[in-house]
Order: sequence, then C-alpha cells, then structure tokens
Amino acid sequence: MADSEDNVTIPLLNSLLQMDPYLKPFEKDFQRRYGLFEKQLALLEEAEGGFDQFTRSYNSYGVQRMPDNSLVFKEWAPAAEALFLTGDFNDWNNFSHPYTKKEFGKWELHMPPKEDKTPAVTHNSKMKVVVHTRAGERLYRISPWAKYVTQHEKSVIYDWVHWDPPQPYIHKHPRPQKPRSLRIYESHVGIASPEGKVASYSNFTHNVLPRIKDLGYNCIQLMAIMEHAYYASFGYQVTSFFAASSRYGTPEELKELIDVAHSLGIVVLLDVVHSHASKNTEDGLNRFDGSDSCFFHSGPRGVHSLWDSRLFNYSSWEVLRFLLSNLRWWMEEYKFDGFRFDGVTSMLYHHHGIGTGFSGDYAEYFGLQVDEESLVYLMLANHILHTLNQDCITIAEDVSGMPTICRPIQEGGLGFDYRLAMAIPDKWIQIIKEFKDEDWNMGNIVHTMTNRRYGEKCIAYAESHDQALVGDKTLAFWLMDKDMYTNMSALIPMNSVIDRGIQLHKMIRLLTHGLGGEGYLNFMGNEFGHPEWLDFPRIGNNESYHYARRQFNLVDMEHLRYKQLYAFDRDMNRTEDKYGWLAAPPAYISAKHEGDKVIVFERANVIFIFNFHPTNSYSNYRVAVGPAGKYPSLLQSSSCCNAHSGRRCWEVCNAGVRDGTMRVEEERPIRAEDR
Repeated sequence: MADSEDNVTIPLLNSLLQMDPYLKPFEKDFQRRYGLFEKQLALLEEAEGGFDQFTRSYNSYGVQRMPDNSLVFKEWAPAAEALFLTGDFNDWNNFSHPYTKKEFGKWELHMPPKEDKTPAVTHNSKMKVVVHTRAGERLYRISPWAKYVTQHEKSVIYDWVHWDPPQPYIHKHPRPQKPRSLRIYESHVGIASPEGKVASYSNFTHNVLPRIKDLGYNCIQLMAIMEHAYYASFGYQVTSFFAASSRYGTPEELKELIDVAHSLGIVVLLDVVHSHASKNTEDGLNRFDGSDSCFFHSGPRGVHSLWDSRLFNYSSWEVLRFLLSNLRWWMEEYKFDGFRFDGVTSMLYHHHGIGTGFSGDYAEYFGLQVDEESLVYLMLANHILHTLNQDCITIAEDVSGMPTICRPIQEGGLGFDYRLAMAIPDKWIQIIKEFKDEDWNMGNIVHTMTNRRYGEKCIAYAESHDQALVGDKTLAFWLMDKDMYTNMSALIPMNSVIDRGIQLHKMIRLLTHGLGGEGYLNFMGNEFGHPEWLDFPRIGNNESYHYARRQFNLVDMEHLRYKQLYAFDRDMNRTEDKYGWLAAPPAYISAKHEGDKVIVFERANVIFIFNFHPTNSYSNYRVAVGPAGKYPSLLQSSSCCNAHSGRRCWEVCNAGVRDGTMRVEEERPIRAEDR
C-alpha cells in the first residue's frame, strides 16, 4: 500500500476520465478514496486473514450452538464494566451467568449442555444481556447479533428470542439468473393484504407472489424486513439488524417466501438500512454498552438531526465487522439476491444533504463535505458482495447525483449496479399538481427522463412508497381523486375525470418505463391505480389500519376499471421482456413537439409514440423511423385501436378518441420488421 495518494494506482481510472474528462481536476480525490479502500482491504488481510471470516462473524458473535450442544455467547461492549446473561433458562437471575472479559472490548460466556445433552437455552426461549456500566448502572439489552426478537402484545419493548429450530428451512431452488432488464416490484409484507391487520410472510408467498409473476416483474424489493420496533417508521428505524421482523411471522417463513420467489424466476432484494439506526436503547443498538459511542459516533456527529436517529462510526473495526457481516448474513442465510441501500446521500456527506441543494457542479461531490469513511464503507460493501456473488445487485438511493456511484471500483467508483432516478417521480407530481394539461412541457418532461449520467444505470419510477405516504397520495388519486370512490365501475358511463386519469396513468408509466432508465420500479398496488395514500397505525390516526393495506380485491372485481390498469401494466412488462428496451442503449428522441404535445423516440428498435394533447387526435401523422418496413402495434393505452395494428407508424390512428370525448389519445410502441 502506497503512503501517498500520488502513488496510488487506480487500475482503470483512465477509462473513467476518457468517458468524463470533467472529472480530471478531481483525480487526487479519486486516488485518496481508492487508497483508503485498498488500505482497509490490506488491514483485513493482515488482521483477519481476509474478508471471508470477518464477514462471517455472525457465526461467532451473539449465540452459537457447538457440536456438543454447548452454547457460546460473545459480544462487543468496550465501555461495559461487566456483562451477564439472564433469561427463561435461569429464571431471570441477573448474576448467575457472567461473561468473561477478553481483548478489544470483547466478552464471552461458555454454557455447557444440560445433563440430557440438550442445549441449556432452548429454542424459542427469551434472554437478555445485563450490562453493568462504569457509572454503576444496570442495563438490560438485546444482543446486536440477535436473529429473532418478538414483542408481547402488551409490551412496548422487544424480547430477544433464541431461534434454533429443530428443523430449519432448507432452500430448494437455486437463485435465478441476474436479469438483463430489471423490473422491480417494491413491496411491504405487512400491508400486502386488503385486510386491516399486519399481513404475514405466508400471505405474501401464497397470495402476492403469483400476482407479481403474472404482472411480469422479475425482481421484488422487500421493505421493512430488518426488525424495527416502530411499525409506522416503514422499516427505516431499525432496532435489530440481524433479525427478520417477527410481526409478519418466523425467519423460516421469510426463507420460504424467497425460495418460492426463486422458483418463479424472481430475484429478491433487501431494502437495507446501514445509513442510521434507531435511538432505542433497551431493544436497539443505542448505548448498548452504556456509552454514547460503541457502534456510533459520539456527540453531534453521531446524531441525524432530521431523522432523530444514530449515525454509525464507519471507521470503527467492529462496526465494519457488524455491518459487512450483516450484508453477508442476509445474502447467505436468507438467499437475498441483492440490496437497495437506503439513505446513501446522508452517508456520503457530512451535511447529510440537510439544507443542501445539488446543482450538479462537480465541486459539490468532492472535498471536505464528503464523508470518506462512509464512502469507503460503501466501496468495501460493494466489493465484498460482488466478490462473494458476482450476480449480486446493489442499488443506491442517492438524490445528490454524485458521479461514479455506479462505476466499477477499479475505475475509482463506488461499485453500485444502479441508482434510483429520484427526480422523475418528483417531476410527475409537480406537473400534475401545478400545470393544466395544455401547459405540459414536452421538452421538460423528456429532459427529466433522460437527464442521467452516461454509463451509470438508473432505476426509473413514476412513484414509489415515498409518493404515497400520508401528506401525499398516489398518482392515480392525484389524477382522479374522489371520483375513484364513485366512478370506477364499468357498469356506468365513464366520466371525463376517470377517462383522463386512466389514460394519463398508463402513459406516464410507459413513458417512464421506456425512456427513464435501465431498470423500472413500481410500488405494490400502484400498478392498478391504488387509491388514496399510505398511513400506518399510530396515535394520530387512532391506531387505524385502514390506509396500511393494499386493496388487491379491487382488481379481482370484474366490474371495476382497476383491472384495465392492471392489464396494461402486465402487458407493458411482458412487452419489455420480449424486446428488452431497459437493457438497450439510451433512446433516440426524434420528436418532442410542444404544439402537438407529441413525444416520439426509438429504443431497442421499438418506436414509442405519445400524444399528450388534451383535445387533439392526429391521423396521417409523420414520425421518423430507422429501417423501412411494416411496424405492427404492440401495445396501446386505448384498447380500441387493435383494428389498426399493422399500419405504418406515421399513420397514427385517431381511434383513441371515443365519441370525441377522450382527452388523451394513445401511445404505441411499435417494432420495425424488415420486409
């Protein structure tokens, strides 16, 4: 390892600088980052024999059952004066089972088997770590490495439950191949039912997975899996990092969910929260050993002022052990195929993005405002994940637009596969809220859809869970509002609000799908125009589950128009699966006509034509195409156009107008066929 950043060699940096010469002034920043990354890898090799055993630390920390059924308990609590184990096994005696202090703040306890040779702590029994602090406090804690924690109905605090089932779930199906085109169904297990309750892993496996498969999504992104004491946090205030949330069922039931998804050819991503942690102490990581630091920075640097949560100290050896092992645990124990990293912007900058706008000036992404400790952690995480599983998929939730997030580490990048195109949903909401139909700016829409860094893949989406949270509402509800309560029946004539809303809902999604990125994401239920918004049970709504559910029953009612939106979303995904525009190079845009409100582009040899004009339809409308030939229609937002499929693409039919009342015509991707 070189002592100076001037001597650091980034293997493929020249490739990056050739692709984007404007990064040249920041070459030293790249060298410093890469040098820190190399140094961490070298230290891992020197101290731990490489990252392999280091990232398997879940096999030595927490509680482990040995071959002779003895149990070994191990914790890291550097500021503690003494540690004891208490629980059902010793009638909650606070002193009978002390840990022994080891080097570097480690503590260990060996517990022999019972006389009948069975483990001293039985499966499904409760335990606590008793921490004695130097200030004389006695604290009751859950092991940071706990694999399962539960909450008694009348209790606020979670309990650590020893999970060692006699017949653990065995995965039957191999991981599917990494998709070339990523079509993500963002999901929350707890709300995945029309019923007003917390839904289960088993419900998702048996009732939701078949829908996802039918819709043509090849990837599921599971939110709120890492245990979180506060349900309404949407899973983003994590308390137990190694525990799958028990409110939906057991760890074995989550393993079955993922296994069944794999049998359907669907990969599964975990929404992983390594950007911060809950402030909870008795059932969280905060003050585990009685100190303000331990896993976190002490003082103001260790607190996120907006999220009211704790911030990890990524320079700490044991924090790296904990977080990197956590990623491997989810990938190897549960067979997750990748991760969507939450809160990356907060990690990358000392200001956490608070009160900071990003103009795109490269100077904003380099220099003292960048937290290089967390940046190097992300490089390490991506390097290790992709080394262990070359098909692992990692997605960064970053709103700043930092260059090279999705470039290989060998170029000096962070190594993510994709980033979220977070400007796109904001643009759609802005347009719908602030502009009349006739004032929609085609050029501005196209610019937002295509404004992404060349060579860095993006996940495009019209709306995710963020847009549906209380205080906002789904796109369908923005478009159709209260009319959705009374006018979604196909047994009554369609009014103009529903007509406009359904057509725009389809067009917005297809335009985003075709033009916005190299992957596509949809939040569960929004594919069929889910009404209203999301709101979890809390004191402010009298603990109501009314808005914390997904009304899949609306699609199953034959007389409701939700099934039309569902069918369009399904056909859109299936068409992409056939022609692969998400895996193709960026689109060639041949028209963005402000007067006609028309957008035309070609991608993967498929022509997309959109007419956003609120009143005008066009016939004999000329658009540019590549090769000459017949262009059959593949998909249209107006189902009445089937008779015209097969006409040349410039003969855009006006059959999108029903009795002269339809406000939005069709959009039709059409593929060139050589004569």
